[in-house]
Amino acid sequence: MNKRKSVYISRNYKGVSAGNDARTDTEALLDDFGYRNIGLKQSFSQSKVTDFIRNLSGTIKGIIVMPVNGIIFIQYPTKKYYVLLCKIAHLKHTKVISLMHDLGSFRRKKISVGQEIGRLNNSDFIIATNQKMKDWLIDNNVKAEINSLGIWHFLSKEERKPEFRSEDNYSYRICYAGALNRRKNAFLYEFIPSPRNFILNIYGDRFDIPDTNDFHCRGYIDSDTFILTNNDDFGLVWDGDSMDECSGSFGAYLKYNTPHKVSFYIKSHLPVIIWKHAALAPFIEENRIGITIDSLTEINGILSSMTPGYYNEMKRNVIEMSKKLQSGFYLKQAIDKFNI
Repeated sequence: MNKRKSVYISRNYKGVSAGNDARTDTEALLDDFGYRNIGLKQSFSQSKVTDFIRNLSGTIKGIIVMPVNGIIFIQYPTKKYYVLLCKIAHLKHTKVISLMHDLGSFRRKKISVGQEIGRLNNSDFIIATNQKMKDWLIDNNVKAEINSLGIWHFLSKEERKPEFRSEDNYSYRICYAGALNRRKNAFLYEFIPSPRNFILNIYGDRFDIPDTNDFHCRGYIDSDTFILTNNDDFGLVWDGDSMDECSGSFGAYLKYNTPHKVSFYIKSHLPVIIWKHAALAPFIEENRIGITIDSLTEINGILSSMTPGYYNEMKRNVIEMSKKLQSGFYLKQAIDKFNI
């Protein structure tokens, strides 16, 4: 650990329950790495008033006690206070590390690219979530030193026992987990009725297609329970309007985004099926922890020729990767590479 005093400012997480979130997992890992929370204690109130007061109060406290010649770790985006925190840190000769969760100029387009780059140029060091996002930041003239995270960490109190396949002619089970709505998951209305040689299980609330012999909507299951109890074989990462590509604003964002869902699947010991043009596709291929595809129509052919030995090789790699995600290996590696 660097000799500089290393700190972060915790906050209230309005849209999050206590755990299984990239931001809260990051705070837990920072504690493990020797960082100290100089804000208020982490909280999870859903009240807008409480959320505003706690985050403002925590920021003010953090500004007052921020160390001189230290390091402050900020998770970006931080509503309202990001530029202020960076400027106060620099007045105290403290370095700023920013971990990128999302870019407002991408999918939601809340700000322009120029505004986003202007904000980020207040940081000294940036952790992009993948190489594609790192390249985009460099191409758009971000001045900070940039490292790539690679993949999100995922912390869970549960640890699944390893299970492997031995049967030939096995009917694989593919799961799709997450928020379900036509705007984000329109492809499902084409994918579910399509012919297939596998069982499709969907986990999430409010889905309006009835179950069949090879399709089941399992409803919402909390993350820890899913990790221990699911009997699926693959986790699917796909967004947008079409079976043939990840299209629309949500689908296209996969070219730059690092979905937390990928880490959730890996923590559940599930090899991943992901769009070949997604930012995480090279990571999946290099680590042999899943399959990359151009179109969902390819899955039938891939599974029909898959041997138990090939599947089990991916499974073993996923289990080893799961241990790295639990330890925060990739976050620690990204921080340690900075020349601070």
